[in-house]
Amino acid sequence: MSTDTPTVPSLARRAVLSRRIRMLAAMTITYNVIEAVVALWAGNVADSSALIGFGLDSVIEVASAVALSWQFSAKDPKRREHLTLRIIAISFFALAAFVTVDSVTSLTGGGEARHSTPGIVIAALSLAVMPVLSWLQRRAGRELGSKTTVADSKQTLLCTYLSAVLLVGLVLNGTMGWWWADAGAALVIAAIAVREGINAWRGDACCTVPLAAAADVATEADDGCCEGCAKTPEPQPPALKGEQLQEP
Repeated sequence: MSTDTPTVPSLARRAVLSRRIRMLAAMTITYNVIEAVVALWAGNVADSSALIGFGLDSVIEVASAVALSWQFSAKDPKRREHLTLRIIAISFFALAAFVTVDSVTSLTGGGEARHSTPGIVIAALSLAVMPVLSWLQRRAGRELGSKTTVADSKQTLLCTYLSAVLLVGLVLNGTMGWWWADAGAALVIAAIAVREGINAWRGDACCTVPLAAAADVATEADDGCCEGCAKTPEPQPPALKGEQLQEP
């Protein structure tokens, strides 16, 4: 019998993971509130639809993180998982709608944005912060077996992609006048958001089989989240004392 079979976390470990998830959600909310204020202010000053769209994305992420905090404030978070997944899915769809409208408006001549140094700074900062938050959320969600935490981590990761798109767009606009650069790439992000929203709505958040800590570390190497999940065995409850495993 293999010794690296994933196991269900103990009650004590589940309590630790639940506290960690609430803490990460609080960090996500705090950062995204600051990000939204800065991005919306900078977008208004520079007349940048991309920055305004990024600020609205931050507002949507706050809503998603608040839903996750609400779920894990309950004694039995599993009972609130279905509704929380729906809220996260709707957040994905709203994000896709905002980004699509923003991109189409920009591409059809909705106004050329001016150079924005604060916008570049907040985009670069988000590009550094969001991948770390996403990785920590996904790690805790996988070990606990929480679909909502994994789904929210993908929402956070999507913000990383938007930050990269925004940063490239602002730099190219400021240096070369390529106002259309971020709008075209943002449409791709919108399509990804729709796909992730559909997955969250169906409850298809991948890699949410509860894992022991060692097994979780072993699977963190697959950055694509779902790769290798098909080979992950279902968690087995601890064997009773004296129970003998019978060979088939």
